Amino acid sequence: MRHRVPLTRREFLAFPAALPLAAATAPASAQGAYPARPVKVVIPYPPAGGADTVGRLLFQKLGEMWGAQFVIDNRGGAGGTIAAAAVAKAERDGYSIMYDATAHSVNPSLYANLPYDTVKDFQPVFLGAIITNLMLANKSVEAQSVADVIVLAKATPGGLDWASSGNGTVQHLALEMFRHRAGIKLNHIPYRGGGPALNDLIGGQVKFFSPTPPLRSATSRRAPSNASPTPAAAGSRRFPTCRRSRKG
Repeated sequence: MRHRVPLTRREFLAFPAALPLAAATAPASAQGAYPARPVKVVIPYPPAGGADTVGRLLFQKLGEMWGAQFVIDNRGGAGGTIAAAAVAKAERDGYSIMYDATAHSVNPSLYANLPYDTVKDFQPVFLGAIITNLMLANKSVEAQSVADVIVLAKATPGGLDWASSGNGTVQHLALEMFRHRAGIKLNHIPYRGGGPALNDLIGGQVKFFSPTPPLRSATSRRAPSNASPTPAAAGSRRFPTCRRSRKG
């Protein structure tokens, strides 16, 4: 089962027979009708984060198309390594799969002794989503643009505390890139997922967070009342859900 070509999401949804590729070494008996029983989908983050939101939408639709049941199992913590270890130890029959994000490919560079082999124990199946990052600030922060945030950071002794959905996540990498390019001090505050980080942003326990857009649709139809409109979105184009945000 080696040397497979990873599928795109469109191809994955269009051809149900492609799903057994999720099992690295599926036994011959598993090559019949699939899935014949519920499939456990492990997501390495708590509910309401970007990966959780996209994963639930995707596998709900897939279940409807196939008449199958995909059961979401949220296992947050340790940058996704807890969930990855559980999936790596599961039977390789296609009934325990993982829907992860950037951290899975970054963790080998962050952790010296992972309880699994990122390359040998997992088989990439499809690209689920391409995302951008937003910059959110609690409404108590007097900043209306990225330039304002940079000025504030340079004027704040010790720098600004900045939340992410965990070590090695795309939010963490974006934070480090912003810190490096702007020449400012930012203190990384890793959470167990985007949902808990957003809740603390709204509550004022942390002042800054760079979530992915699905967080907005997962929590409400409008921006949280205690979080200011995003000063900026990473990327060259304005994201559709950021019509009210200010250009950074």
